[in-house]
Amino acid sequence: MNDIPLIDPHHHLWDITNNYYPWLNDGAKPSAFGDYSAIISDYLIEDFLEDAKNQNLVKSVHLDVGYDPADPVGETRWLQGIADRHGFPHGIVGYADFRKPDVADLLDAHAEYRNFRGIRQSMNYHTDKSKTYLDRPEISRTPEWRSGFKELVKRNFSYDLQLYYWQMEEFFELAKDFPDIQIILNHTGMQVDGPDHFEGWRTAMRKLAQAENVACKISGLGMGDFTWTTQSIRPYVEAAIEIFGVDRCMFASNFPVDKLFSSYDAIFDAFRQITRDYPQSDRMKLFHDNAEKFYRI
Repeated sequence: MNDIPLIDPHHHLWDITNNYYPWLNDGAKPSAFGDYSAIISDYLIEDFLEDAKNQNLVKSVHLDVGYDPADPVGETRWLQGIADRHGFPHGIVGYADFRKPDVADLLDAHAEYRNFRGIRQSMNYHTDKSKTYLDRPEISRTPEWRSGFKELVKRNFSYDLQLYYWQMEEFFELAKDFPDIQIILNHTGMQVDGPDHFEGWRTAMRKLAQAENVACKISGLGMGDFTWTTQSIRPYVEAAIEIFGVDRCMFASNFPVDKLFSSYDAIFDAFRQITRDYPQSDRMKLFHDNAEKFYRI
């Protein structure tokens, strides 16, 4: 019985018929989560709500999804229109490149839409070219990037942080330097290189969690294990909660990307099973309250 109301703080929608997403419209390319050609089709709010229909979903947060880089605000405008008509999503996290000199103007344009909450600029750097999102490492340490990043403070925007675990020292430093910015780690640290990296991932997570302004979204675990089971992801879920604490963790779907290797029900049923013996108040935080708090929805 799904008695706990769910807020899904990480999902995507796309309309490749009417909008432009280079990674979708231009055909599948090598990626950190394998061959994604199966999800290259429209995924609209009706599809998302149908996938989530069994999980007592009450609110959601949409994360940027590689929309036309020439018009990042176009995605926010489109999503706000959906929210106005359907009630979902309740929060919108958009895209900005903090290196751009006009990033303040872009943030102001995003801010015109009432459901807008923050920015994600994915910072994943990997020596495997299919898994890297950046052309070089340690961009967050450059003066031009940090100059743009500090603009978040003035607007009370959060920052969704997507990276790999060996970058966590770098972003621990960032979090300590900007304690007034709420940082939300995506996909449990996006451990895509298999269980042999578990100890390195856990050690890095402990370092990042020392920054009190960092929260953790537990999601995307299928990206490192396409044949995952409740038992195979349990160590990651339990370690993340132990490291960050129940007050700084939240469960999310990463749909429809995770649809490549799972169903919506399987993801949240696994989270419910893993936390079956937790106090009800802790489960409420993980499935609902923390997402509501961190995204101010």
